Amino acid sequence: MERTISLPREGIFAAVTDGDTRLKFLRDGQWVSYDGDRTIAIHSPVDGSLVGLVPALSTETIDEVFQRAHEAQKGWAEAGLEERVACLYRAADLMERHADTLVDLLGWEIAKNRKDAREEATRSAQYLRFTAEEGRRMHGEMMRGDAFAPFARNKVALTFRVPLGVVLAIPPFNYPVNLAVSKIAPGLICGNSVVLKPPTQGSVSGIYLTAIFQEAGFPPGVMQVVTGRGSEIGDYLTTHPLVNMITFTGSSTIGWRLGKVTGMVPMLMELGGKDAAIVLNDADMELAAKEIVSGAFAYSGQRCTAMKRVLVTDDAAWLLLKHIVPKVEKLSVGNPEDDAFVTPMISQEAAEFVQELIDDALAKGAKLLVGNRREKNLLWPTVIDEVTADMRLAWEEQFGPVLPIIRVKDAAEAVRLANQSEYGLQSAIFTRNIDAALGIAHQLEVGSVQINGKSARGPDHFPFIGVKASGMGAQGVRYSIEAMTRVKAIVFNLHEWQGFSGL
Repeated sequence: MERTISLPREGIFAAVTDGDTRLKFLRDGQWVSYDGDRTIAIHSPVDGSLVGLVPALSTETIDEVFQRAHEAQKGWAEAGLEERVACLYRAADLMERHADTLVDLLGWEIAKNRKDAREEATRSAQYLRFTAEEGRRMHGEMMRGDAFAPFARNKVALTFRVPLGVVLAIPPFNYPVNLAVSKIAPGLICGNSVVLKPPTQGSVSGIYLTAIFQEAGFPPGVMQVVTGRGSEIGDYLTTHPLVNMITFTGSSTIGWRLGKVTGMVPMLMELGGKDAAIVLNDADMELAAKEIVSGAFAYSGQRCTAMKRVLVTDDAAWLLLKHIVPKVEKLSVGNPEDDAFVTPMISQEAAEFVQELIDDALAKGAKLLVGNRREKNLLWPTVIDEVTADMRLAWEEQFGPVLPIIRVKDAAEAVRLANQSEYGLQSAIFTRNIDAALGIAHQLEVGSVQINGKSARGPDHFPFIGVKASGMGAQGVRYSIEAMTRVKAIVFNLHEWQGFSGL
């Protein structure tokens, strides 16, 4: 008989569950037992324990959710800015107060170690507060007609930003709290309603997160959650006529599909990556190794911004690897409750895919330096040298704890190989020569370039951009708010005036 995890049921979470394992459905601000007969069993990737049973919502129930979100949005948009700010601040306080619960859930449900899980909860609270303040700083502008032509001197336009309506927020399994908050908060602060579709493996965390927003005082219908397998309800959600904007983080494959089926609905997408670390001969090799190892293996490499390949010259490779290999050998491997650095991957299938990439590279002549040990979905951190362009590991996103080393003859070849990737999220350059760093950075076809640091998302008010198969649009607090609003203009035709003299 499988072990069942006892979900938190105290305080604000008392109403979330129906019994020990079955989670409820939020209907019009109240947690109710889902009257459908289908649920999804969420099992822990750590040991297969049953975390919870979440509702697999029917299309009729989804229609109800979107209709309620559509109706509630109008009143929320008319609410004063200070009410929206206050709700976000209360949500941030509650998130900090219940951080221990979120840490436990993230450990059980997605095998995230306690240190990283706590950072995710803390970062999410910070994001809520910063978004609340950024909402206060969103301004329109006044435009003079005669700046364009003398005949328009009696025209003055005022522009301001208005909400889009109902935002569908779809975060990924690896950050089911933080990347949900990064979509929810910008949507809510500017007067949208938000429907959260958490990842299947992450649904329990998404439901508990929704309980925090509900307790923070958001009106019924303004913040809702729908659960179900994306393969079953994904198209129905993303093509729903009451959805006015979609913000999605996930695989490039799904991102391409969303772009095709959603028509003219505005979208903000963060997709896959194959982030390259370009290490020049004059780099501080100790610093480069420290950043690369941390960037490649944190949360078992299951991050879009993980360092997924190293491009280094033959002359510098030996010294870089002299620093990398001992650091990788010292990484702790085990379970999240023990705060191991490398923990089980999200599923057996994910681990098998990574193993395929390793096997393909080794069969084609790559050299194993450390790792290539596996127990079910737990993979030990692996470094593979002399990876070449004919190997799948050079191009496919491994999304696991494997670091390929690709040797190049010079910086020009490194740039060429980096740009040949279908992905364009981030790159990192390690060098002491700032002129060389800037020159290479301008050539790289990515959204962001890190100089002497690992690729990373954040700080969260920085722009976060993916190009090519890595995404569409800019995220970051202010940029996300702008993406979830539209500009509206009111034009004054001042017939009684001879011209507008103000600045």
